[in-house]
Amino acid sequence: MNRNEQPLIELHHVCFSYNAQPVLRDVSFSVFPKDFLAIIGPNGGGKTTLLKLILGLLRPDSGTIRIFGRDPKQASTGIGYVPQDTSTNRDFPITVSDVVRMGRLGLQKKTPRQYSSDSDAVRHSLELVDSWSDRDRRIGFLSGGQRQRVFIARALASEPEILILDEPTANLDAEGQQRVYNLLRMLNEHLTILVVSHDLSSLLAHAKSVAHVNRTLHLHAGPVTSPGTLECITGLPLRFSENFHDGVSRLPHE
Repeated sequence: MNRNEQPLIELHHVCFSYNAQPVLRDVSFSVFPKDFLAIIGPNGGGKTTLLKLILGLLRPDSGTIRIFGRDPKQASTGIGYVPQDTSTNRDFPITVSDVVRMGRLGLQKKTPRQYSSDSDAVRHSLELVDSWSDRDRRIGFLSGGQRQRVFIARALASEPEILILDEPTANLDAEGQQRVYNLLRMLNEHLTILVVSHDLSSLLAHAKSVAHVNRTLHLHAGPVTSPGTLECITGLPLRFSENFHDGVSRLPHE
């Protein structure tokens, strides 16, 4: 991450409300190439709304958002998105390869691409997440961790510069969580990554910067290396066991 480069994501004094109820207020921050941003905060604090604004699914009431220097709707093809719930429609008869191929939909043919064909993109994306051997299996037959890697592959198939994940380790066991974060660390060598999660113990061990969202946003432009740093970011005491990165659990109000 080089902060002398131009930011990929810029928000300036962004406000957003649902039905006249404020959700985000005066949010300003930037994300730079190859950052790994952890987005944390209480339920209902505005984390998912923030992602929807960046993705161009919502429009701010005031303020400006620029992705690659453009309006979010004009920059959506540069972002790969992994939604929070990947377990819906598990009985739908679709293979892993077909799911990943969906990531190629909507790509502009005139835009230079890394892969010469959709099939090449599907194979490379599945190989990156160590799931090529599952390519002909039904998506509904996979475990939660296997399915999560496939949906990450679908996002990678769109050849993004930014990868955004909403609760990527929800409902995974400790081994599955670690595999996902090891994968994200590897992908971060080439991609900018934003992750919303309550899984602080694993997430903060990999994050290069941290944003705490609770109506407003506080950005810590660096890794969290101690409980005291995290308490300064959130303004709240935390629960810890013996080791910081292995033992921090959740903010007390979540």
